[in-house]
Amino acid sequence: MRYNSFRFISLALLATMILFIPVEAQKKQKDSRAQAAFEAGEYFEAIDLYKNAYNKIGDRDRKIAILFKIGECYRILGDARSAELWYKKAVREEYQDPIIYLRYAQMMLTNEKYEEAKELYKEYHDLVPDDPRGTIGMESCEAAIVWQENPTGYIVENMRYFNSRQRDFAPAYVNNSYTEVYFSSTREDATGNDTHGATGQNFADIFSSSMDRKGKWSVPVPVESLNSEFEDGAPNASADFSTLYFTRCKKAKNQQLGCEIYKADKEGGDWSEPEVVFEEFGDSITTAHPAISPDGLTLYFVSDMPGGLGEHDIWKVSRESEGGTWGSPVNLGEKINTPGNELFPFVHHDGTLYFSSDSRIGLGGLDIYKAHLDETGSWIVENMKPPINSPEDDFGIVFEAEVERGFFSSSRKGRGNDDIFSFVLPPLEFSVTGVVRDERNDQILAGSKVKSVGSDGITVETTTGENGSFKFMLKPGTDYVFIASHQDYLNGKERESTRGLDQSRNFEITIYLASITRVIELPNIFYDFAKWDLRPESMVSLDRLVETLNDNPNVTIELMSHTDSRGTPADNIALSQKRAQSVVDYLISKGIAPDRLQAKGYGETHPKVVDEKVKAQYDFLEIGDVLTESFINQLDSPELQEKAHQVNRRTEFRVLSTDYIPKN
Repeated sequence: MRYNSFRFISLALLATMILFIPVEAQKKQKDSRAQAAFEAGEYFEAIDLYKNAYNKIGDRDRKIAILFKIGECYRILGDARSAELWYKKAVREEYQDPIIYLRYAQMMLTNEKYEEAKELYKEYHDLVPDDPRGTIGMESCEAAIVWQENPTGYIVENMRYFNSRQRDFAPAYVNNSYTEVYFSSTREDATGNDTHGATGQNFADIFSSSMDRKGKWSVPVPVESLNSEFEDGAPNASADFSTLYFTRCKKAKNQQLGCEIYKADKEGGDWSEPEVVFEEFGDSITTAHPAISPDGLTLYFVSDMPGGLGEHDIWKVSRESEGGTWGSPVNLGEKINTPGNELFPFVHHDGTLYFSSDSRIGLGGLDIYKAHLDETGSWIVENMKPPINSPEDDFGIVFEAEVERGFFSSSRKGRGNDDIFSFVLPPLEFSVTGVVRDERNDQILAGSKVKSVGSDGITVETTTGENGSFKFMLKPGTDYVFIASHQDYLNGKERESTRGLDQSRNFEITIYLASITRVIELPNIFYDFAKWDLRPESMVSLDRLVETLNDNPNVTIELMSHTDSRGTPADNIALSQKRAQSVVDYLISKGIAPDRLQAKGYGETHPKVVDEKVKAQYDFLEIGDVLTESFINQLDSPELQEKAHQVNRRTEFRVLSTDYIPKN
């Protein structure tokens, strides 16, 4: 998606970008100087050269190709708005290579124009169905909206102590107290007087800043022993901070010599003379962005070497012991690498691999991802989402070993082109606030006892105040049951869980209790006409009754079934008795003791008296109405009469005793 020439060419490796270059652009014509600058990675200079060439060239196809190349320069430099403008011009002029739709869509996504981006990704997918980036782009447009509306709990702040008006990025801790940080910067204090043709800024150097006892960071200064006349950056220290790995990219005018990984060892208070890690590669293959594993036996890095899956992949080399010889490079495979760019790996103390990618489902530009190996040895990759990720480029993350805290770099709005940001995930805090109410009339039940029972084996109890409320503090990764009780009421409960939650939260619940002094209706108990077999949709309500009886093991109940007034009284009594018995039989099948249950059919003899719940459902009825046959017959329409008959056809239960003693 978005590219920054310095990140991708110097420290991020593009000795030669894998781009779609029209054949005619290779010829020595009026745009040859621009093409030479482009191929050498001098994108900042190439823009002006291409614009000058565009005004002097008459051939239409070559002019259209230049529009695309100017867009490419802006994209690589990280200027998505300008890139979008030039890609749009190329599309209007019918640039023929399908890659234009992918690049244009990527810029639209970065600029948060999701609907337009989605259409362009679809166009690219239709033209190049074998490239997954079309489908991934469409999914990214949908995910970006959802993720931005639901950020994670990280707190992100701009590190103004580190940042300049130039590019500052790729931080690394270099001591075990996490009070000294190295990072890459193109600020004015960088070594050398040359201006980088790719960025128009200085060549990058490694800078250092330290935090004092008051928590204030010092003014960054160059690490002289590591810096050279070339570009130096993307540092990464070993777990004991005795060895530092970093990238050095040699550069000459109109010539990109490649990037190599260097290392230096701590000697006293300074670093030894840096030496190349992979002598056998030379500078013909780009190797960059080193990341050493906590045990020091695996070195991850980024390269465009043959055998990769995309433009730039993450590779690894291993050794049997520290100081041993590195083995052959191994590509991390398609679970990590894509047809695009995977960059800036970092290995956490716990073994989690973090990296940036421009070709996975994301918000635009480079997003930061984390990956861990499952029990089968396969990588499981997850986007870190906002606020760690943004529509801009986000990359180069680093963590403290034992705390969810660290730094990363981003091209989002800040002090300069790329800035370093701090992040921290505050300790998760969970609580539940609730109220206990009467299930019939919503009346607050002050003085209720409420128990919190956690899956960790801890039980806490409280009593509700005058407002019927209660509150418990909860632990992460725990299931909870909240059980409420009150005199003359059946126990009631609610459940919540903090498992899998990555943001602090206060749950709000209401526990409704049913009075044992009233008849309690069982909702949604259904039978076919003139039959007593329970229909499948009745089971949900009856399973809740099973749970209620298990929660109240000392009660016995009478199951009461009622019919409407249609049919003979005798038939209705018989039918309702069979229906009540079918409920009892179901409860017994679920383990409820038979001597706790009685079945009674009342036929049409107990018409429903309208209460608050019925009134809320049927506004043509009033509280206190008795749904007798004569009352129903005087309703305005057959439709209303049928609804009233439905209210009468019901199954209820009432508590007979509260002193039942289970036999077992």
